[in-house]
Amino acid sequence: MAFELPALPYDFKALEPHIDARTMEIHHGKHHAGYTKKLNAAIDGTEIANAKIEDILANVSKHSAGVRNNGGGYYNHALFWSILAPASESELTGGLNIAKAIERDFGGLDNMKAAFKKAALGQFGSGWAWLCVDADDKLFIAATPNQDNPLMDVNDIAGKPILGVDVWEHAYYLNYQNRRGDYIDGFFNIINWKEVSKRYNDANPGASAF
Repeated sequence: MAFELPALPYDFKALEPHIDARTMEIHHGKHHAGYTKKLNAAIDGTEIANAKIEDILANVSKHSAGVRNNGGGYYNHALFWSILAPASESELTGGLNIAKAIERDFGGLDNMKAAFKKAALGQFGSGWAWLCVDADDKLFIAATPNQDNPLMDVNDIAGKPILGVDVWEHAYYLNYQNRRGDYIDGFFNIINWKEVSKRYNDANPGASAF
């Protein structure tokens, strides 16, 4: 079964002023759509044609560069859209497990944001910054180039991403030009913390830290 471009759970303009509607239209309708189409072409007729995207990425070293690049692009963007929300709906409440985990592993949200922003700014060229969960249920921050992510077996890092920010220039250049730092600051205002917490809970369902 071919992968499908996921619909956005909000209007193109819903994330303004932090991400503008025109950027959202191009990013979703052109870039993510392109990755989806090229991924389907890359796996068509192969043994992974019906595989789950997570399974494909976990063994991506066995597959072509087209599968790696477009599979990563497909997965990364699907996660990205899901962890965004209008600023009015972006609130990290103390009752969410992710809030407790951030306090435990970073000493507070401000520390997590500072480390995350450093990773996002430090990623040379195109790529992503991630908040991930490791096999021991601990949070960590990492950055990956291009459309790689911590699920892939081609990277030194390993974990389940629960929050990510796209730092390819197409994600922010229309509004922010070269001001990646301002884009990251805006991103912090539109995080869907309920979705991030759900992804944290789902990452290691057997964990009982809280």
